[in-house]
Amino acid sequence: MAPGKSSPVEKSWNIFEEYHIDEDVGFALPNPLEELPHPYDAWISIAKNLPELIKNGQLRAEVEKLATFSIDGLQEYKSQRLAHLVLGYITMAYVWGEGDGDVRKVLPSNIAVPYCKVSEKLGLPPILVYADCVLANWKKKDPSGPMTYENMDILFSFPGGDCGKGFFLVSLVVETAAASAIKVIPIIFNAIQREDPDALQKALLDITSCLHKALEMFHQIHEYVDPNLFFNVLRIYLSGWKGSPLLSEGLLYEGVWDTPKKFAGGSAAQSSIFQCFDILLGIQHTVGGVPSDSAAKFLQEMRTYMPSAHQKFLHLLESCPSVRKFVLSKGDATLQQIYNECVQAMVSLRNYHLQIVTKYIVIPASHASNRKQTPEEPSESKSKGTGGTDFMDFLKTVRSTTVNSLLKED
Repeated sequence: MAPGKSSPVEKSWNIFEEYHIDEDVGFALPNPLEELPHPYDAWISIAKNLPELIKNGQLRAEVEKLATFSIDGLQEYKSQRLAHLVLGYITMAYVWGEGDGDVRKVLPSNIAVPYCKVSEKLGLPPILVYADCVLANWKKKDPSGPMTYENMDILFSFPGGDCGKGFFLVSLVVETAAASAIKVIPIIFNAIQREDPDALQKALLDITSCLHKALEMFHQIHEYVDPNLFFNVLRIYLSGWKGSPLLSEGLLYEGVWDTPKKFAGGSAAQSSIFQCFDILLGIQHTVGGVPSDSAAKFLQEMRTYMPSAHQKFLHLLESCPSVRKFVLSKGDATLQQIYNECVQAMVSLRNYHLQIVTKYIVIPASHASNRKQTPEEPSESKSKGTGGTDFMDFLKTVRSTTVNSLLKED
């Protein structure tokens, strides 16, 4: 972008409304709907009783009894998001069943057809994504109270007791803590346009503070999520059919496609907030717009699992002036230090994410491997995250790229 030309993001907060970004909760859906009108309430009824239906072995039969509903009655954005969340839960439960390796490779048309149609409306794939189970799966107990774990609940649950509530809500409070920094973005580009290093310093300090708060929120996972329940129960229901040994060809969406399709399960890589700060700070996972390695390729692919408005916002950010280049061009040691503190806050979050993955996946997986291997779960599936990646390699590569973005002292 030519110097002196204003960026669309510079104008005001109002620009974010068109990208479905909320001033208080960022990329999360503000005040999600909890109910759908008749006949879609039949979906809600099943989704609200998933753990019990799965436990009693009735889930699949109940799903197969459903009529096929047209989505023409779902015109509002929030109702479409709720439908996508509910159908995602039902689909995961139908495919993975009791989580014992008895999987279904065909999603019946009564679910597949409306699910794919509502997915198309939203620009999302027909699988449970982060934007569903984290960003649109919450409510406040006291509507006038704060966005804290204690004052929140999730709308729908998988088996595993409160493990899912802990995992989804901690992810949400991390997200919303970091999201407080989004409102600083217009200030940053305004400071660059006016060549105002002092204003930029203050804005970067605000972002660093929000990222530190997000890391603080992340610590709550130990209190609310049990590693064994997460690994042995919840992880199964969040897994997709891309890179899955149990669904090596993918899932057939009956009545929609003639061949099975492969989609990745929910993953933190589908969060727009951290990709947003990568772009803003010039943390380059690509070279000339082309993914530089498999981790970068996965991050790019995960953008297609975000709501289309959020994808467009990330694309808009990429067209804005480079914060990193501006900081370098000023040759100001204080400004460079403050920029580095911001990048270091991203490094700290990624370091902590690695520690969490070790506790919640690597260690339980090693315990599982020490037990007798079952044919239902080949060992390679345990080295993959719910998004289908070799997660430790992926996370270490992303962290290294972030570390390499720190400006070196002359």
